[in-house]
Amino acid sequence: MQCDYFDAGVCRSCTLMGEPYPAQLAAKQSSVATTLVPWVSPGAWSAPAPSPESGFRNKAKLVVAGRRGTPTVGILDRAGRGVDLRGCGLYEPGLRTAVLDLAERLPASGLTPYDVPTRQGELKHVLLTHSPAGELMARFVLRSPGQRRRVVELVDDLRAGAGGAGPQVRVASLNLQPEHKAVLEGEAEEVLTPQRTLPVQVAGLTLHLGTRSFFQTNTSVAAELYRQVAAWVDELDPGRLWDLYCGVGGFALHTSAPGREVVGVERSAEAVRSALRSREDPALRGRTAGTTFVAGDATAYARSARPADRPDVLVVNPPRRGVGAELADWVETSGVPHVVYSSCAASSLARDLARMPSYAVRHARLFDMFPQTGHHEVALLLDRRA
Repeated sequence: MQCDYFDAGVCRSCTLMGEPYPAQLAAKQSSVATTLVPWVSPGAWSAPAPSPESGFRNKAKLVVAGRRGTPTVGILDRAGRGVDLRGCGLYEPGLRTAVLDLAERLPASGLTPYDVPTRQGELKHVLLTHSPAGELMARFVLRSPGQRRRVVELVDDLRAGAGGAGPQVRVASLNLQPEHKAVLEGEAEEVLTPQRTLPVQVAGLTLHLGTRSFFQTNTSVAAELYRQVAAWVDELDPGRLWDLYCGVGGFALHTSAPGREVVGVERSAEAVRSALRSREDPALRGRTAGTTFVAGDATAYARSARPADRPDVLVVNPPRRGVGAELADWVETSGVPHVVYSSCAASSLARDLARMPSYAVRHARLFDMFPQTGHHEVALLLDRRA
């Protein structure tokens, strides 16, 4: 992939830009396999799941900077000044159209970009998510509610302006982040549209994303990840499965089956509401009678369950830090026969595996969610040793 921004030196976010994609994928596979070599034998690895090397991102996390009437949308340089990246080649075609449309309409909106060096201004970020159906979620992050009216008017403008030629704004929200610190969003959020979730079609099912819902950045590779885990689970044919850190229910719903008890556990109540809505997808009819979702802490849920209620298969998809010592130790002593572990950081995965010596890795596979960077996703199927 060639990138004008990278070549000009204005953006170095894609650290592998310019390297041939097959070489990137091979190096990533080698790096992850080396990190996990104490636990994963060479024969356990399947071929990595590749991605398109460009046009794959379904999300745009846009920093808004510059001045009223002449905003930039993209990133900040080291001095905290805006760098405009509206033409980034990583965006899906529909998302690219949406970013360009937003960038063209922002100057007339009257919104004042937030200036990091002076701590002045209002609009900090615009967070866009694009669905395969061509719909859009747009979240506007302000320092204070003073320019709420302008955001509402801009949303109306975006919705009216699409006119069938580009992505349709289905969900829009206003988020308040009053503090001067390097975080994307604050705690307070107001949904501005009648619809509150963005339906995303992935691997044959529709998942509903709320404004704070986590979803993988690469829809096509996420679909391959769900299909792979579902195949591993179907091979085991468990009677009971837990999906800890379930988010909007991707793994839980893709592994649901008639007669199977599936419990998804997620700290975010909004994500659980989204998962419950996704459970009603007509494509799941007859498969989810035994599927439930619980809002709560994954570790606390596991530790509080009676031994008789423990699952035959445990699926975990934790944040970058991993499941941590407490949950890994519980798994080690739980007697659970099989564990599926999906990780976005081989280093924390290795720490967790070191605390679970009673398990052996049967299958392992790399999923390249993030071409042009060293980031990775890896999934393992572990069996409890006899």
